[in-house]
Amino acid sequence: MIQILYLGDNDPFSTSAHRATALRRLGYHVRIVNPFDAVKRSLQSNVLNYIHYRTGYRALQAQLKKWIRRLLEDTTRYDIVWVDSGELFGVSCLSLLKSFKCPVILYNIDDPTGRRDKGRFKTLLKAIRHYDLVVVVRKETERECKLLGAKKVIRVYRSYDEIEHRPFDNPADIPAKYRSDVTFIGTWMKNENRDRFLCTLIEQDISVSIWGNRWPKSPYWERLKPYYRGAALGGRDYVAAIQGAKICLGFVSKGNRDQHTTRSAEIPYAGGLLCAERTPEHVAMYFPGKEAVFWSDAQDCALICKHLLRNDTLRERIKQAGAEKVRKLGLGNEMICKEILSHVDLQPVLL
Repeated sequence: MIQILYLGDNDPFSTSAHRATALRRLGYHVRIVNPFDAVKRSLQSNVLNYIHYRTGYRALQAQLKKWIRRLLEDTTRYDIVWVDSGELFGVSCLSLLKSFKCPVILYNIDDPTGRRDKGRFKTLLKAIRHYDLVVVVRKETERECKLLGAKKVIRVYRSYDEIEHRPFDNPADIPAKYRSDVTFIGTWMKNENRDRFLCTLIEQDISVSIWGNRWPKSPYWERLKPYYRGAALGGRDYVAAIQGAKICLGFVSKGNRDQHTTRSAEIPYAGGLLCAERTPEHVAMYFPGKEAVFWSDAQDCALICKHLLRNDTLRERIKQAGAEKVRKLGLGNEMICKEILSHVDLQPVLL
């Protein structure tokens, strides 16, 4: 059996843990270990966390190398080391991970070569050339990682999880508190103008429901507060809020150079109607007006929402077509993991 050491977030609601579980469903033996556990004491205070984030966790490399050495004491012979995100690991850490004597891959759905996250990925970028395979989700990152000396880079779409995001068989089972007209599930982010956008919809008399973290930080909080339904959702609650909404909004991050997001795959798969910003990648994924709907600005979105809210038959037709299309695209975690591992020369250990 192929043995994978998976270095990523092990929170069961995280997309990282979902990928690890998908690998297990494919028949691999996966040990998931969270590298942030090795340095959590150093990140306890907001001040220290901010400093380490902005400096690319450079001062934590000694702690992380000690942690990797302890992993190396395990007698398990791994066939692959899968690093999710990778911001914690610098060149010296990669040298130690190479001691497992198997391919080391990096999977990163952020924008490590972009400007939004300041110094978060400084240390990672110096180590990028030491990975055997780098997996990214945007063409700019693919090109820039190659310029940084990455040996092999592939680009994939973000994905949904076949099990975690499966829709309710009977929509009547969705609790009333998760039913809504138009919903946005996501974090408030400074300079992304999501709050102003939602205010425009509210001014157009559209009933908006907001789920996610950090929204009280918005300068428009008092206006948005009556429409705020709660903090970030996970598990079946997340699916219920998507499937229970008539329309699900999808924002892309300008600072992160997004043309699609994880929501772009999760919403249609979970039984929602994707109403997102019109981008080249969104249009390539879904036929506009038939498998999803796309807008150019808040006013355009308001007009689209009003039209869809008046037409139950059209909404259901788009939902169904979107669900069928996202499955045809093969954007489930299992399919994406298969694609990634097809680029790695794996020689299973004989037990």
